[in-house]
Amino acid sequence: MNAQTALQMGSAVIAAITAAARGAAPREACGILLGRGACVESVLVTANVSADPTRHFEVDPAALVAAHKTARSGGAKVIGYFHSHPNGLARPSATDAASSARNGAVWVIAAPDSDGTWGITCWHDGAAGFERLSYHVSGG
Repeated sequence: MNAQTALQMGSAVIAAITAAARGAAPREACGILLGRGACVESVLVTANVSADPTRHFEVDPAALVAAHKTARSGGAKVIGYFHSHPNGLARPSATDAASSARNGAVWVIAAPDSDGTWGITCWHDGAAGFERLSYHVSGG
């Protein structure tokens, strides 16, 4: 996948991400994006095990290992991660940029809009850092 590829995901995936973000606030929510190619098929909401979950996120390593084991057994692949910025913008922060692995993963960031509704943006963690990804939403 690259930044020119549009990400595909169902409305249920977006609803799960935004519900996790709303429910975790004022802490950051986080989780794993599962799918194939440029399609996010499902999301696995995980514990945020960061020492300071109101300012940072860290996906539960046990959940990540389990997701990779499932993928090796023929399940959906780990194609990226999501997290929320409950008091910020839906774009990579300086901390996110510093944590970038530049490994081609997809990052979805959820944040509240000025009217209080939660929205998302999608990013490709490529060789040059984060690049914005467009995305298409299907009904499921």
